[in-house]
Amino acid sequence: MSRPIDVAVGILMQPNGDVLLGQRPEGKPYAGYWEFPGGKVDPGETILEALKREFVEELGIHITSAEEWCGVEHVYPHAHVRLHFFISREWTGEPQGLEGQAFAWQGTVGVEPLLPATIPLLEWLDRVRY
Repeated sequence: MSRPIDVAVGILMQPNGDVLLGQRPEGKPYAGYWEFPGGKVDPGETILEALKREFVEELGIHITSAEEWCGVEHVYPHAHVRLHFFISREWTGEPQGLEGQAFAWQGTVGVEPLLPATIPLLEWLDRVRY
């Protein structure tokens, strides 16, 4: 098995518990699938630094605080990833799809299809948001 790629993933959570999901844009593996936003950790970058950079690049927002939540490894046909999840309840700016991606605030998650590594997290997430 290949060495996993570290990926920083952020769960933006509004006071009512709604979370932000983004849809993977055309040209990327699993295009059209919904996921929590984030991206690869660059060499020399901490996971939190990567998360903050990705949210500026993808959504145009600035994370002001985030707490480490959990980690999950998943092997996709195209990549072996180690996902580092953070929950953020504090940010500045309004999310925008800067890479042409759709996004949606979700209480009960109703968007489909979901990226496979995202599915098991939804039940865990319900324990911390309500």
